[in-house]
Amino acid sequence: MLLWLSLAALGALLVHDLFISDDNVLRNFPIVGHLRYLLIELGPELRQYIVAGNHEELPFNREERDWIYRSARGQNNYFGFGTDDQILGIGYPIIKHAVFPYGEVSFTASIHDKLLELPCAKVLGEVHGRAKAWRPPSIVNISAMSFGSLSAPAVEALNKGAKVAGCWHNTGEGGISPYHKMGADLIYQIGTGYFGCRDLEGRFSMEKLLETLAGAPCVRGIELKLSQGAKPGKGGVLPGKKVTPEIAAIRGVRVGVDCISPNSHSAFKDVRGLIDFIEIIAKETGLPVGIKSAVGQLGFWKDLASAMKQTGRGPDWITIDGGEGGTGAAPLTFADHVSLPFRVGFPRVYQLFLEEGMAEKVVWIGSAKMGFPDRAIVAFCLGCDLVNIAREAMLSIGCIQAQKCHSDRCPTGVTTHNKWLQRGLSPAVQSLRFARFCQSFRNELMAVTHACGYEHPCQFTADDVEISAGPGVFKTLRELHGYTPARSAGPF
Repeated sequence: MLLWLSLAALGALLVHDLFISDDNVLRNFPIVGHLRYLLIELGPELRQYIVAGNHEELPFNREERDWIYRSARGQNNYFGFGTDDQILGIGYPIIKHAVFPYGEVSFTASIHDKLLELPCAKVLGEVHGRAKAWRPPSIVNISAMSFGSLSAPAVEALNKGAKVAGCWHNTGEGGISPYHKMGADLIYQIGTGYFGCRDLEGRFSMEKLLETLAGAPCVRGIELKLSQGAKPGKGGVLPGKKVTPEIAAIRGVRVGVDCISPNSHSAFKDVRGLIDFIEIIAKETGLPVGIKSAVGQLGFWKDLASAMKQTGRGPDWITIDGGEGGTGAAPLTFADHVSLPFRVGFPRVYQLFLEEGMAEKVVWIGSAKMGFPDRAIVAFCLGCDLVNIAREAMLSIGCIQAQKCHSDRCPTGVTTHNKWLQRGLSPAVQSLRFARFCQSFRNELMAVTHACGYEHPCQFTADDVEISAGPGVFKTLRELHGYTPARSAGPF
């Protein structure tokens, strides 16, 4: 019986492919042609496990993923037999160690070492006198990823893990869900859709904002998203198949319909309007308020630095997202070609603030593939005070880089709302894995910091890293960008 059913199914498929299908391959090669599409579907996995070398895959190669997985699982995250990186390749960073490291006790950077805190050297909101100014207890934090883009178990795992690790959790622009309320400090991100603080027409509502904050006392700051590295200049996109009734209720949108945020804010239209909006929110809530943006045309940044100097008002922090960032679904051209990479965009913005004498008046946050100690150190050398991590956090809770985030078919349950696929992600287990990863990250970051003779990563300068400019040619970040960060003494 089963044989006859199988033959009937193949016969029906044959007829469909030959006479009904509009696909060239299937019409010419019925049945067999489906193997082509199966191989295309499985291509990322086949390359990942069989074809690609240790450093060939993007956005994260095998060694990078292995380091995250081992750290998250509490396993040995050392690598043996020396580096297989191309250390003379253009753009390769070399961190310059000190002959006499900091401290008398060896710091092994083992996952088992207990580094309880690695606080920010600055206080969010202190410069502008915010009523609820706050010093983040961790310089490594979870970047903006919305509930909707991520599944409920993934958000819950990250939030619980952030509580254990003592870092903050940025909500992303999709609003505050019940899964964000597991005990971690929150940064509530407001995007152009104003989810969680919008009226029935989709405009910003202070009343709704205060109502949302009243239900989430764990919020320690508010971030206005101007743009992000994955799709700068284009609003957020949540495909309709991922807009469940629960997500629709939280965001105030329709079930099953693509949720597309506008590409600009309706509450302000220029730099002065942005500053006024920031100050209104800060006054009403008492919270520090920052902005997040990718870097393209520099006119905005020059105007912002100048206006902040003239008025003494403005954002308490600035998150710079590099064009290599990418947790959100995005059109290919935006993902590949719009906005500058972090190591180009951040220095250009920071220099403009240096010229106005405003660089030290802002807390600087780096975002876009910052989940590795070497990249974080480069960011600190350029002027960052904090780093945010996104995809690395996803990897730590089970992501396998299947690149199905936009399809609702994520095989690990991280970015899907399919209940069957979600069941594979246990928040109780994965929260501890994220916490261990964050702990290991900070431990190794501090080990390198001490090896370079410093007590805290924010003591790095632009002379502490050299970048390969060709075989045998290395230049410091100061030589490449013409500055070293403005640093106060700090609480060291």
